[in-house]
Amino acid sequence: MTSPTPSASWLPPGFTHPTRVELLDDVHLRPIRGDDVTIDYPAVMGSRERLWAKYGEAWGWPPATMTEEQDRMDLEHHERETLAHETFNYAVLNADESRLLGSVYLDPPRPRDDGDVIVSWRVTDELAGGPIERALDTFVPHWITDAWPFKRPILGP
Repeated sequence: MTSPTPSASWLPPGFTHPTRVELLDDVHLRPIRGDDVTIDYPAVMGSRERLWAKYGEAWGWPPATMTEEQDRMDLEHHERETLAHETFNYAVLNADESRLLGSVYLDPPRPRDDGDVIVSWRVTDELAGGPIERALDTFVPHWITDAWPFKRPILGP
């Protein structure tokens, strides 16, 4: 997945990104890592058509032919971006981190955008419309303005 090119000043100096966030009693968010591929790949490919409808035009992701190794490389790229504070990809995980339930993405705005961060989130197909998706719908907009230095988030796609 390709993210917008980050602005050098989109985060204030010294800002520390959250490393774990509780969503529900048995669901939390944390930055995704390359070694999450064993739970990410089946979750992504199992929801590929809905993900393509949401992100395909903008990001060309996820391609129908994506392999597990390509997914690992993508996740490792996201992990490096997070460490560099360029963009952020948070995994939505069950308590023991044996299942990827969804993702939350934070990207710097493009020059034409009227906002300070682009935020989107998704759940796997089987969770669409359920309590985890509803919790994200309520939680994420507030989390972005309360725990992050953003005041004008662009929510979507």
